[in-house]
Amino acid sequence: MKQDWKPGTMIYPLPAVMISCGSTPDEYNILTASWVGTICTNPPMCYVSVRPERYSYPILTRNMEFVINLTTEKLAYATDWCGVNSGKDYSKFEEMKLTPGKASLVKAPIIEESPLCIECRVKEVLALGSHDMFVAEVVNVQADTAFIDPNTGAFDMKRAGLLVYTHGKYYGLGDLIGTFGWSVRKKK
Repeated sequence: MKQDWKPGTMIYPLPAVMISCGSTPDEYNILTASWVGTICTNPPMCYVSVRPERYSYPILTRNMEFVINLTTEKLAYATDWCGVNSGKDYSKFEEMKLTPGKASLVKAPIIEESPLCIECRVKEVLALGSHDMFVAEVVNVQADTAFIDPNTGAFDMKRAGLLVYTHGKYYGLGDLIGTFGWSVRKKK
Protein backbone atom coordinates (compact mmCIF):
# COMPACT_ATOMS: atom_id res chain seq x y z
CA MET A 1 0.00 0.00 0.00
CA LYS A 2 1.25 3.49 -0.83
CA GLN A 3 0.47 6.79 0.88
CA ASP A 4 0.20 10.14 -0.93
CA TRP A 5 2.47 12.92 0.29
CA LYS A 6 2.64 16.55 -0.73
CA PRO A 7 5.02 17.22 -3.64
CA GLY A 8 8.63 17.38 -2.50
CA THR A 9 12.22 16.63 -3.36
CA MET A 10 12.57 12.99 -2.41
CA ILE A 11 15.22 11.85 -4.89
CA TYR A 12 17.87 10.37 -2.60
CA PRO A 13 20.70 9.67 -2.01
CA LEU A 14 22.55 12.64 -3.45
CA PRO A 15 26.24 13.49 -3.40
CA ALA A 16 27.28 15.68 -0.48
CA VAL A 17 29.80 18.06 -2.06
CA MET A 18 31.63 21.22 -1.14
CA ILE A 19 31.48 23.90 -3.83
CA SER A 20 34.48 26.21 -3.72
CA CYS A 21 34.18 29.63 -5.32
CA GLY A 22 35.90 33.00 -5.53
CA SER A 23 38.72 34.30 -7.69
CA THR A 24 41.01 35.70 -4.97
CA PRO A 25 41.93 34.41 -1.51
CA ASP A 26 39.97 37.21 0.18
CA GLU A 27 36.70 36.03 -1.43
CA TYR A 28 37.29 32.25 -1.39
CA ASN A 29 34.29 30.47 0.08
CA ILE A 30 32.88 26.98 0.46
CA LEU A 31 29.22 26.13 -0.01
CA THR A 32 27.97 22.66 0.92
CA ALA A 33 25.41 21.37 -1.58
CA SER A 34 23.59 18.20 -2.45
CA TRP A 35 21.53 19.69 -5.27
CA VAL A 36 24.24 19.00 -7.80
CA GLY A 37 24.51 16.58 -10.67
CA THR A 38 25.39 15.57 -14.20
CA ILE A 39 23.32 16.93 -17.09
CA CYS A 40 25.32 16.13 -20.24
CA THR A 41 28.18 13.92 -21.42
CA ASN A 42 29.31 15.73 -24.55
CA PRO A 43 30.20 18.40 -23.71
CA PRO A 44 30.57 17.35 -20.08
CA MET A 45 28.16 19.51 -18.07
CA CYS A 46 26.82 19.61 -14.55
CA TYR A 47 24.85 21.90 -12.29
CA VAL A 48 24.54 23.21 -8.78
CA SER A 49 21.38 24.83 -7.43
CA VAL A 50 21.84 27.69 -4.93
CA ARG A 51 19.41 29.96 -3.10
CA PRO A 52 19.94 33.62 -4.16
CA GLU A 53 20.11 34.77 -0.51
CA ARG A 54 23.17 32.59 0.19
CA TYR A 55 26.51 34.31 0.76
CA SER A 56 28.11 32.37 -2.12
CA TYR A 57 25.47 33.39 -4.66
CA PRO A 58 26.96 36.80 -5.63
CA ILE A 59 30.45 35.25 -5.67
CA LEU A 60 29.21 32.63 -8.14
CA THR A 61 27.37 35.14 -10.34
CA ARG A 62 30.32 37.55 -10.36
CA ASN A 63 32.97 34.94 -11.26
CA MET A 64 30.85 32.40 -13.18
CA GLU A 65 33.23 29.62 -12.13
CA PHE A 66 33.27 27.09 -9.31
CA VAL A 67 34.74 23.74 -8.30
CA ILE A 68 32.70 20.73 -7.19
CA ASN A 69 34.81 18.99 -4.55
CA LEU A 70 33.64 15.47 -3.74
CA THR A 71 33.62 14.78 -0.03
CA THR A 72 34.51 11.74 2.03
CA GLU A 73 33.58 10.19 5.33
CA LYS A 74 36.72 11.85 6.76
CA LEU A 75 35.43 15.23 5.52
CA ALA A 76 31.89 14.72 6.87
CA TYR A 77 32.28 17.15 9.79
CA ALA A 78 33.74 19.90 7.55
CA THR A 79 31.07 19.24 4.94
CA ASP A 80 28.26 19.71 7.45
CA TRP A 81 29.95 22.68 9.18
CA CYS A 82 30.43 24.51 5.89
CA GLY A 83 26.74 23.93 5.13
CA VAL A 84 25.36 25.40 8.35
CA ASN A 85 27.73 28.36 8.75
CA SER A 86 27.93 31.41 6.50
CA GLY A 87 31.01 32.68 4.72
CA LYS A 88 29.99 36.19 5.77
CA ASP A 89 30.79 35.17 9.36
CA TYR A 90 33.70 32.75 8.88
CA SER A 91 36.62 31.94 6.64
CA LYS A 92 35.57 28.35 6.06
CA PHE A 93 38.95 27.22 4.73
CA GLU A 94 40.63 28.49 7.91
CA GLU A 95 37.95 27.29 10.33
CA MET A 96 37.93 23.75 8.94
CA LYS A 97 41.69 23.66 8.26
CA LEU A 98 41.08 22.96 4.58
CA THR A 99 43.67 23.84 1.98
CA PRO A 100 42.70 26.04 -0.99
CA GLY A 101 44.68 24.67 -3.94
CA LYS A 102 45.23 25.94 -7.45
CA ALA A 103 42.74 24.82 -10.03
CA SER A 104 44.15 24.15 -13.49
CA LEU A 105 41.65 26.14 -15.59
CA VAL A 106 39.40 28.20 -13.30
CA LYS A 107 40.18 30.88 -10.72
CA ALA A 108 38.13 29.24 -7.97
CA PRO A 109 40.26 27.13 -5.62
CA ILE A 110 40.10 23.37 -5.31
CA ILE A 111 39.95 21.81 -1.85
CA GLU A 112 43.21 19.85 -1.60
CA GLU A 113 41.69 17.35 0.87
CA SER A 114 38.99 16.38 -1.65
CA PRO A 115 39.72 13.19 -3.62
CA LEU A 116 38.13 14.57 -6.81
CA CYS A 117 37.78 18.21 -7.86
CA ILE A 118 35.62 19.14 -10.86
CA GLU A 119 36.41 22.55 -12.35
CA CYS A 120 33.36 24.26 -13.86
CA ARG A 121 32.53 27.34 -15.93
CA VAL A 122 28.95 28.60 -15.77
CA LYS A 123 27.14 28.72 -19.11
CA GLU A 124 23.70 29.76 -17.86
CA VAL A 125 21.84 30.59 -14.65
CA LEU A 126 18.21 29.49 -14.53
CA ALA A 127 15.88 31.09 -11.99
CA LEU A 128 13.64 28.24 -10.85
CA GLY A 129 11.96 29.47 -7.64
CA SER A 130 13.62 28.94 -4.27
CA HIS A 131 16.91 28.07 -6.04
CA ASP A 132 18.74 29.18 -9.16
CA MET A 133 20.46 26.49 -11.19
CA PHE A 134 24.02 27.20 -12.33
CA VAL A 135 24.44 25.15 -15.50
CA ALA A 136 28.15 24.66 -16.12
CA GLU A 137 30.61 23.04 -18.46
CA VAL A 138 33.22 20.81 -16.85
CA VAL A 139 36.57 22.16 -18.05
CA ASN A 140 38.91 19.98 -15.97
CA VAL A 141 38.93 17.26 -13.33
CA GLN A 142 41.68 16.75 -10.76
CA ALA A 143 41.81 13.27 -9.19
CA ASP A 144 43.93 12.27 -6.19
CA THR A 145 46.31 9.58 -7.46
CA ALA A 146 45.90 7.69 -4.16
CA PHE A 147 42.44 6.64 -5.36
CA ILE A 148 43.21 5.72 -8.97
CA ASP A 149 43.21 1.97 -9.58
CA PRO A 150 46.62 1.16 -11.12
CA ASN A 151 45.13 -1.72 -13.15
CA THR A 152 42.18 0.11 -14.71
CA GLY A 153 43.07 3.79 -14.36
CA ALA A 154 39.58 4.33 -12.90
CA PHE A 155 38.79 6.39 -9.81
CA ASP A 156 37.98 4.03 -6.91
CA MET A 157 34.97 5.65 -5.24
CA LYS A 158 34.63 2.99 -2.57
CA ARG A 159 38.27 3.30 -1.47
CA ALA A 160 37.93 7.11 -1.42
CA GLY A 161 35.09 6.74 1.10
CA LEU A 162 32.72 9.14 -0.65
CA LEU A 163 29.90 10.78 1.28
CA VAL A 164 26.23 10.96 0.30
CA TYR A 165 23.28 12.87 1.73
CA THR A 166 19.77 11.57 2.19
CA HIS A 167 16.96 13.55 3.74
CA GLY A 168 19.01 15.31 6.41
CA LYS A 169 21.52 12.52 7.03
CA TYR A 170 25.03 11.71 5.76
CA TYR A 171 26.10 8.19 4.77
CA GLY A 172 29.12 6.46 3.29
CA LEU A 173 28.77 4.41 0.13
CA GLY A 174 27.56 0.84 0.51
CA ASP A 175 28.87 -2.37 -1.00
CA LEU A 176 29.27 -2.85 -4.76
CA ILE A 177 26.26 -4.71 -6.14
CA GLY A 178 27.12 -4.80 -9.84
CA THR A 179 28.65 -2.89 -12.72
CA PHE A 180 26.94 -1.31 -15.72
CA GLY A 181 25.57 -4.06 -17.98
CA TRP A 182 26.11 -6.93 -15.54
CA SER A 183 22.44 -7.91 -15.75
CA VAL A 184 22.71 -8.78 -19.45
CA ARG A 185 26.35 -9.90 -19.68
CA LYS A 186 26.79 -13.46 -20.97
CA LYS A 187 27.79 -16.01 -18.38
CA LYS A 188 31.02 -17.90 -19.04
